[in-house]
Amino acid sequence: MGRIGLAGPTRLLDIVFPGHTNHHGTLFGGIGLAHMDKVAFIAASRHAHVDFVTASCERIDFAAPARLGDIVELTGQVTRVGRRSLAVTVEMMAEAPISAERRRCAIGVFNMVGVGDALDAIGGRLPPLVEKPVSAGDDALHMVEMVFPEQTSHYGSLYGGNALAAMGKAAFVVASRHCRKTVVMAGSRRVDFANQIQKGEVIELVARVTDQGRSSMAVEVLLCAENLQTGARRQCGSGSFTMVAVDGDHRPASVS
Repeated sequence: MGRIGLAGPTRLLDIVFPGHTNHHGTLFGGIGLAHMDKVAFIAASRHAHVDFVTASCERIDFAAPARLGDIVELTGQVTRVGRRSLAVTVEMMAEAPISAERRRCAIGVFNMVGVGDALDAIGGRLPPLVEKPVSAGDDALHMVEMVFPEQTSHYGSLYGGNALAAMGKAAFVVASRHCRKTVVMAGSRRVDFANQIQKGEVIELVARVTDQGRSSMAVEVLLCAENLQTGARRQCGSGSFTMVAVDGDHRPASVS
């Protein structure tokens, strides 16, 4: 049986690409704050399944930079619940993909207020914070992302190219952590999409390395969607990706 504790945190991962850096070559602070607010919103919505708005954020200090090429990992956890508002503590960490060096970039508390008909439907009071069993977990990577309107197609659902990009990102992160080498995508064996994902929903990606060769790794990625109003989850896609470790000349390198 797993240990008893607060409900597990919501985890979002991203890569620091050039479009998100400032003139110093580090993650632009506004992008970092946007990521933190997004995680706070998802964590709050998962707790109560009502609409939330950000009321305020308590002191946030940027203690260390996230550099170009770093993996940025944000975790958000509900730590205090009132009648119509709650607090989410959000931590942002930067990780160097090859050296595995991790740095705490920022930590802060976001105060979120429940609004709308869904809150009225449950009596105008948010559910209390309770202890829940926390499983021991597995070796898979779990990461979430929010689906905004600009990511959807003309059908109003998540554009397939954006879904593929999210799955590719998950494959890159889990492969990089597995071998701690420079990693590139060599190909995809198969990708299947089973259900549409609507704007306003959360996607969760579960990725794991399933096989390893001399320089290549097979990564399986599962794509799920979650309705934040109901908590209902469904599998929407899956894919198999081949990731290859390379050296400084972009030639295959040994994984081990």
